[in-house]
Amino acid sequence: MKVKIQPAVAFALRILQQMRHDKRTLALMLMAPVLVLTLLYFILDDTSIEGHVAVINAPLNFIDALSDFNITASYYNEHDAKIALERGEADASINIINGKSFIEIDGSKPDKAKFILNGLETAKMNLYQNRPDLKSDIFYVYGYDDFSMFDNFGSILIGFLIFFFVFLVAGISFLQERTTGTLEKLLSTPIQRWEIVAGYVLGFGIITLLQSIIICLFVVYILGVMMIGSIFLVLLITFCTTMMALTLGILISTAANNEFQMIQFIPIIIVPQVFFSGLFQLSPVWETVGKFMPLHYVAEALMKVMIKGGGFFDIYLDIFVMLGLSLFFILLNIRLLKRYRKI
Repeated sequence: MKVKIQPAVAFALRILQQMRHDKRTLALMLMAPVLVLTLLYFILDDTSIEGHVAVINAPLNFIDALSDFNITASYYNEHDAKIALERGEADASINIINGKSFIEIDGSKPDKAKFILNGLETAKMNLYQNRPDLKSDIFYVYGYDDFSMFDNFGSILIGFLIFFFVFLVAGISFLQERTTGTLEKLLSTPIQRWEIVAGYVLGFGIITLLQSIIICLFVVYILGVMMIGSIFLVLLITFCTTMMALTLGILISTAANNEFQMIQFIPIIIVPQVFFSGLFQLSPVWETVGKFMPLHYVAEALMKVMIKGGGFFDIYLDIFVMLGLSLFFILLNIRLLKRYRKI
């Protein structure tokens, strides 16, 4: 019995021919994984945990020993050390009195906190050998000693999930408006471009905002992630995240010809931002790069409220950046709609 393979070959050749003409899809399929892997390689290869300790009182040889553990130390008085710790300028403070150390530490990043505590304790043991009575008193300013991974990353996951789903839903929905001809019909009317963008943002925004609220409330009240600050501030951050992802999704959809291409933008737009959202300990250079990523400000604001119990004045800069980016994307959307106007 002969098996006909000619139709299968014909189908395969047709697909290859389509891909050959769709250079954007071909480039995304071949280069996107390379881009992500390259970024991951450089980030992980250059990742080394460093700590900064505010020293209130300690022997000079103890401070010198900290450099062996990749920890820098600066002298502070007790009041300034507390402020530096609260502002994130220092990761911990230490005050050694009669050989006994009193440590205050930021436990919002468990890996970094354990790294610093290990360095402080090892340096002290080398200085005061065979003195078990000099056990350190440790106070966690944020978090706690058995801070779970979910408590640590829960706030980041809220921001990422909202950003990801809103970006995807908004982009594909707006793309369908284009491919079905609805957008072209609207642009043939006297309606202004900014009115079209505003209408889409408002319409999609109501649905995506409801989606983001459900995600937020589920993680906080059902899964029980750590929540110290105000839930209303979390919802405010959620709203800003929704607007930013919504306007970015609509903007990126103008560069896609179909849903498949829209999904291909995920490894280019979404995945790189995950590396800068707080899931990884980054070197100072990569921390600077992360400040150009929208998701960085979402994760920062959520962590400040949910883990550190911050108020509005602790996150207002993050809020302004998110709203500013949303406005920027809206203006670009209005500008790009001109290319679809036929009259």
